[in-house]
Amino acid sequence: MKFNWGTGIVIAIIGFMSFILYFVITMSTDNTYSYDLVTDKYYQAELDYQQEINAEQNANALTEKIQIEKHKNGLKVNFPSAFNSKEITGKVFLYRPSNKQLDFEIPFSMSKSYLLVPEQRLVDGRWNIKVIWKHKNTHYLFKDELVYATNSNKKPAEI
Repeated sequence: MKFNWGTGIVIAIIGFMSFILYFVITMSTDNTYSYDLVTDKYYQAELDYQQEINAEQNANALTEKIQIEKHKNGLKVNFPSAFNSKEITGKVFLYRPSNKQLDFEIPFSMSKSYLLVPEQRLVDGRWNIKVIWKHKNTHYLFKDELVYATNSNKKPAEI
């Protein structure tokens, strides 16, 4: 059999197609490349998005913002001092983009001016935090991305 440029082109095309097909099959069947939506109720969350925008605008209008800092027992969420802590209710949602099994939500009713997220629930790495709270019938929303590290004294957003 004679090997000429036509045969080389056919072999190159077949090799390229095999390479692409291998990656398509690998990406669609391997669970390590599986990424889910942030929420299973995506369309319901889309309908509630305007209320979320309004709550975020309320939080941005505050003169004193929520402060998040690393504490020896976990993650400390400090609320503005202008609020009466006994009138604050809400929830903290921590979303882990790389693993939805680590996501969790903590409902709270305040007695102090801060909330402590226990360190046992937090794994080192990147987290998205969403704090939704209500004070005197006004809804507020705070969102941030942070990197949590158990052996660091820096603020999580700086790490």
